[in-house]
Amino acid sequence: MADPMRIRAQVAGDKATVRVLMSHEMETGQRKDAAGKTIPAWFIQEVSAQLNGRSVLAAEWGPSVSKNPFLQFSVKGAKAGDKLTVTWKDNRGETRSDEATVS
Repeated sequence: MADPMRIRAQVAGDKATVRVLMSHEMETGQRKDAAGKTIPAWFIQEVSAQLNGRSVLAAEWGPSVSKNPFLQFSVKGAKAGDKLTVTWKDNRGETRSDEATVS
């Protein structure tokens, strides 16, 4: 399984800014290795976020997203102490889910 995501969520006014750094190789399936063989595609397909169990983000990604992707979004109504969960699933069926507390 991949390394844990780095998640930061900070409240400013009535919304929180969430920053997520994900650890993933994100292969497009178009590169070739030293022997000339195509490296199989391996990328994050689905990303979701929940605030205290309520869905606040759902995204579908493709192979054009860079290695170790960075995601930033805002959530209205978040308060300090709320629990934020970010989950991803890649095209090989691997998943990763990490939590952070809004500060």
